[in-house]
Amino acid sequence: MLKDKTIIVTGVASGIGAETAVQLKQHGAKVIGVDRNEPSVELDIFHQVDLMDAAGVAVLIETLKGYNANGLANIAGVPPTAPPEVVVTVNLVALKKLTLGLVDSLADNASIVNLASLAGIGWEGEVAKIRVAEDLDFDGVEAFCKTHGITAENSYFFGKQALVAWTLENRWTWRDRGIRMNAVSPGPVDTPILGDFLETLGERAEEDMRIMDRPGTAKDIAPIVAFLLSDGSVWLRGTNIASDGGMRANIDATSNGLN
Repeated sequence: MLKDKTIIVTGVASGIGAETAVQLKQHGAKVIGVDRNEPSVELDIFHQVDLMDAAGVAVLIETLKGYNANGLANIAGVPPTAPPEVVVTVNLVALKKLTLGLVDSLADNASIVNLASLAGIGWEGEVAKIRVAEDLDFDGVEAFCKTHGITAENSYFFGKQALVAWTLENRWTWRDRGIRMNAVSPGPVDTPILGDFLETLGERAEEDMRIMDRPGTAKDIAPIVAFLLSDGSVWLRGTNIASDGGMRANIDATSNGLN
């Protein structure tokens, strides 16, 4: 259900992005990779771009339009140890800019998959701030962060909350062409930046790690991304799949007195 499809994957140089590229290739897809670093996995085409670079992203969009891709996996991201304006730019603003810039050039029935996070839980309480950020562009991020209290402590949470909300909001936006958007929300994942997450997210992350039997791995997450890119997921629209070893279920059950 992925054979001969052309899939664009951002963040292919490491972690979940790299493993997703590997698994897509195993299923017969043509993979076009995007990252600021050189990848170590086999790709059909690679474009080296820093998503903090507005001009570079604009050029990337024009280049990628020519592929008539069947899918876009938005996996590139930075950890919460990065400055707040970098976190919001890469994890939210550049992701949205790339997606909206490409969507008209995607093939009919294409799939868009956003890598969100368990950190996106509670987005319902941030709708007002998310609305303000809807049309945020590269040059406005720093001022937005200062004005709306986006700090090192909450930038990652806010970016992922806004991404979950944006995925839900676009559940039917392009359904006249069969284009669907979904998200995957991992919990703590054992990648090279796991230490950065634990360092910055503090008690919440430490509590998650105590409850979990183990952190996730890229091989736990990549098959879910691949499934959402495949023809097997055509009836999933605006879905946010929790791939977290049961952490989301634990939070929901505990908060509702089921434990």
